Amino acid sequence: MHATGLTAVPFNRTHIAENELDYLADAVRGRSTCGDGPFTGRAAALLREITGARQALLTTSCTHALEMSALLLDLRPGDEVIMPSFTFMSTANAFALRGAVPVFADCRPDTLNLDERLIEAAITDRTRAIVVVHYAGVACAMDAIGGLAARYGLAVVEDNAHGLGGHYRDRPLGSFGCMATQSFHETKNIQCGEAGALLVNAPELAERAEVIREKGTDRSRFFRGQVDKYRWIDIGSSYLPSDVLAAQLTAQLESFERIQSRRHAVWSAYHAWLADWAASGGVAQPAVPDGCEHPAHLYYLLLPDLHNRQAFIAHLAERGVQATFHYQPLHSSPAGTRYGRRAPGGCPVTEDVADRLVRLPLFPDLGEEDLAQVIDAVRSYEVI
Repeated sequence: MHATGLTAVPFNRTHIAENELDYLADAVRGRSTCGDGPFTGRAAALLREITGARQALLTTSCTHALEMSALLLDLRPGDEVIMPSFTFMSTANAFALRGAVPVFADCRPDTLNLDERLIEAAITDRTRAIVVVHYAGVACAMDAIGGLAARYGLAVVEDNAHGLGGHYRDRPLGSFGCMATQSFHETKNIQCGEAGALLVNAPELAERAEVIREKGTDRSRFFRGQVDKYRWIDIGSSYLPSDVLAAQLTAQLESFERIQSRRHAVWSAYHAWLADWAASGGVAQPAVPDGCEHPAHLYYLLLPDLHNRQAFIAHLAERGVQATFHYQPLHSSPAGTRYGRRAPGGCPVTEDVADRLVRLPLFPDLGEEDLAQVIDAVRSYEVI
């Protein structure tokens, strides 16, 4: 591929879906823009259809959905939650807020997911849950992790911020854990600026999840006519997004297949056109194991070392392409050392890949000329 003109290619550009502006106007004209309006219901139904979840509750962010999951697990100070060190800080924050101890385990060198082979050694008599993060939307080894969780009586929570539309052995991501969380931040495949969702798959958690989301009240039951007034009955907070955001999200979810088709086209072009360059320079491309269907959330490259990573990002910037690194290890961060601990064996793979990973621009409105510009810029870099 060859670019015909040099323009600035951003790392991300927000996609506006068909009907999005009309739905936003409809929500405002409806003069009822608070949470749990008509668009909230439509978006939740579409989420259930895509993920197969029993219950989908829109939230103000994926961070808040994770906080809800920690509340629903009734975590107490000193309880332990096993999770990857290679993830966003919200994954750990949600559980540390309850006084629980994040136990940071290493990632696999191929998928960069929580290494299922290291989980059992991290389990103690204080362990209450395992939190998995499907990095880049490629599924964790859910058969092995689910088996371990069942053997030790542990809950599994999926941080599915990357994984909407992904599958593991033909089953949607977000349907494996007792709960799963989604992100609709503007960098995600489906976005409305800032929002998220809690997916609840365990029936025994459904009623309480609704209460916690509504400030600890049975307000939702009141509006369904199930109680004559609503009261404060549990701990909780205000986790409802405005119906204006839900309107935007509804339009995005209705365009899900079109958005995904274009993202997959970009991902596949990167994978094919960069293969020989990557092999010749000792650069690793994403790995997708058998049985995993990824949602083309992001495309990354693993450069040989930190020096090459930094030089590569600068090289792309000089050619009008914005690329960026990703997660930094949580186990060695200031808060991670204060509130959590490393699992046995440490996290050497996490430390290594965090220094080498670069994400390329990937969004549905990335045109063919921009795509060619990115590919040409990447291929023109010579590994040092």
